[in-house]
Parts: sequence; structure tokens; C-alpha cells
Amino acid sequence: MTLFWHELRRGRVMLTVFTGAIAFMLGICILIYPEMAGEMAEVSNMFADMGAFSEAFGMDQLNFGEFMGYFGIECGNTLGLGGALFAALLGIGALAKEEKDKTAEFLLTHPISRTRVVSEKLLAVLAQLFIMNVGVTAVSLLAVAVVGVKAEVGTMLLLFFANFLMQIEIAAVTFGLSAFLCGNGLGIGLGLAFGLYFLQILSNLIKETEFLKFFTPFAYTDGAYIVAEKALEIKYLLTGLALALVGIAAAYWQYRKKDI
Repeated sequence: MTLFWHELRRGRVMLTVFTGAIAFMLGICILIYPEMAGEMAEVSNMFADMGAFSEAFGMDQLNFGEFMGYFGIECGNTLGLGGALFAALLGIGALAKEEKDKTAEFLLTHPISRTRVVSEKLLAVLAQLFIMNVGVTAVSLLAVAVVGVKAEVGTMLLLFFANFLMQIEIAAVTFGLSAFLCGNGLGIGLGLAFGLYFLQILSNLIKETEFLKFFTPFAYTDGAYIVAEKALEIKYLLTGLALALVGIAAAYWQYRKKDI
């Protein structure tokens, strides 16, 4: 597991930055809620009447006057997009960076198979996502305890879990793409994360494009749906898990035969 620990050390700065940034934003979002609670009912009514804009972000389904409605929209979007960007950056650089940094020759001359290289790098990506989510969840629950609001902890944890699965899917897909790249895939990773986010918005806006939900992991992390139904949309989740498996399989298939 030498390569696994090396990858964790190598990525500790980015892990710390993203965990700290997302946890800080969620913590502030929760801490300011008591100051805004009195005005949230009016804000909720205003957003509910904004037509397509409200539908795009699920604001027509939740009551901003309640903490869970506020958390599902405000904090859910922060966690969703921030986590997606982190997952995309982890995945897209996992295999490609060895060629980009000119370290592939050194790594592959050691008595370690390419299958093992892919496996340990994949485990390192998943471990970093897990650590980030544990940190962000802990800070959020601590902030809830500090402000003393009435929160449905089970629903909050379900929302965090859904986002963790979403991050695994994006990381797996970009991990697969990483095996086909020889240089910096930063733009591809970020573009994919933002593209999937806007696919969700588009599918909420236009009835005819609702099928796009099957191609974006943001469909099963929709805070409005999770808070209202206290469940995940399994049909979208299963499609996402299938795409994640395809990405991982592509990484093994390509990297084992790749000319480096």
C-alpha cells in the first residue's frame, strides 16, 4: 500500500483546502440562519412565485421558513457543487499526472503491476472523498448544535450520503478519462463537473429534457427532493452507479495496455 499512502500525502494540501472551504461555507450558512429565520417565510413565498427560476433550484418544493428547507437548498447546493469540483479534480489527475509530471518511468520500473497502480490510486481517491465528507458532516452537525435549531439529523445525513455517492460517480468517471490522458486534464474535469450541474438545472427547467436526469448525478442529490421525500430517487442513483462502474472498468482496461 506504499503507493496509496504516497497518493494521500501528495494530495493532502488540496484535501485540506477543499474540506476547509466547504466546511466553512456550510458552517457559516447554518450559523447565520437564526438571524435570518424571521425573514425566511417572506423569502420562501417570493421564491415560490418566481416560476422557472424556482423550479430550476427546487425552491418551489420547500419552505425557506423552516431550517430543513433552508438547508436543503442553500447548503445542499454549496455541498453539491463544491464536492463535485473536488471529486472531478481528484479523478482527472489520478493517472494522467504520472505522465504530466514525468514520474511514470520511475513508478513503472518498480516491481508493481499496472493493475495494482490503478487499484491503489483509486483507493486513495475514494479515501480522500471519505475524509472530506466526514470533516464537512462533522462541522455541519456541530454548527447545528451550536445554533440550537430544530433539524432532522437523519435527513441531513441522507443528504450528505447522497452527495458522497455523487462524488464517487464523478471521481470514477473522471478517473476513467484520466487513463486516456497524457497531460493536464484540469479543464476537462472542471468542465464535466459544471456541465453535469447545468444538466440538472436544464432538466428542471424544461419538461422535454427531463430524461437528462439519468446522465447527471445531481439528479439524486437534489436537496429539495431529499428533504421533502426523505429518500433518494433510486432510478437515477442506479444509473449513476452504472456509469461509475464503466469509468472504473475503462481505467483498468486502458491503463493496463497504455503505451507510457
